[in-house]
Amino acid sequence: MQEEQIAKGLAKKIEKLAAGREIKIMHVCGTHEYTITKSGIRSLLPKNVKVVMGPGCPVCVTPQAEIDAIVELAEQGKVICTYGDLLRVPGSRTSLYDSVGEIHIVQSISQAVDFAREHPDKEVVFMAVGFETTAPTTAAVMLANPPDNFSILVSHRLVPPAMKWLMQQGEANLSGFLLPGHVCAISGIEEYEQFPVPQVIAGFEPLQVMYGLYKLVRQIVENRAEVENAYMSVVKREGNVKAKHMMAEVFDVCDIMWRGFPVIPDSGLRLKPQFEKYDALKKYGITLKPGMETKGCLCNQLLRGIKEPTDCKLFGRACTPLKPVGACMVSTEGACRIWYTYGRGAKLVKD
Repeated sequence: MQEEQIAKGLAKKIEKLAAGREIKIMHVCGTHEYTITKSGIRSLLPKNVKVVMGPGCPVCVTPQAEIDAIVELAEQGKVICTYGDLLRVPGSRTSLYDSVGEIHIVQSISQAVDFAREHPDKEVVFMAVGFETTAPTTAAVMLANPPDNFSILVSHRLVPPAMKWLMQQGEANLSGFLLPGHVCAISGIEEYEQFPVPQVIAGFEPLQVMYGLYKLVRQIVENRAEVENAYMSVVKREGNVKAKHMMAEVFDVCDIMWRGFPVIPDSGLRLKPQFEKYDALKKYGITLKPGMETKGCLCNQLLRGIKEPTDCKLFGRACTPLKPVGACMVSTEGACRIWYTYGRGAKLVKD
């Protein structure tokens, strides 16, 4: 009850600050979308303050080309280890779930390495997806000399270059960004200070998100453009120095395609030459081939903050968590999956 009163108090402050303005805020975190939707935060905000989702779900932004590649490896007889969220992500032909092959759901890359050690007669491929939060774990495994029958399909991406692309395009008409606390816990704050736009780093509990939104709206109204840290218990200015050093030792920054975006410069990671023997694409001669957009699916526009899940005619009808058409309906961090389960979409589906 006390938390509810605090949340309503923050909502009133936001309403007062934002009076007479149209404010559009983007978050770039699937967990933020989960908190915002499940706890009903949008219902507390005034109509002139809109919060949209961006490319914050790593599974959702994994392009068809990479899904096609991991499916091809499965069909070649390689053992695929992956997170459960990736199973049903559609490629251009099929998904891992519907493919023919030996697929194992794991909770971490370490479990995939353990499986490879226990089965030296099998070629094991782990699909390494995620932003700055999961890349250090991949780097740590590479530095620990995994077995020769183990390799990875590198699908790591970096958040700031995607934000830069969004700001350069201007199609979403954004007023500011709510930054992901877990990503910033690794990367720190400095990378975001290059952007001349209001930004606030927030935690993931409902009140933490509400407080982050309040600070962001205040910054927008006061015409300030800086990075404010509302998650100081976790995020330090310098980030996790050890994790960043490991990433720099194992990876080079590269241009990479995102689902819903073109190739974004310097937004991906690839293994340095001394670790290329663990690169599954090079090891098995797989070439990434851009896929066609799924007809009728609005995931591409959703990830850029210009559409909402309920704008899509497929949502909750042809596209459901059990039979997803688009990637945003697959992952538990995907906006369509979250809205289907907890949000306005849940009512729409029932109706």
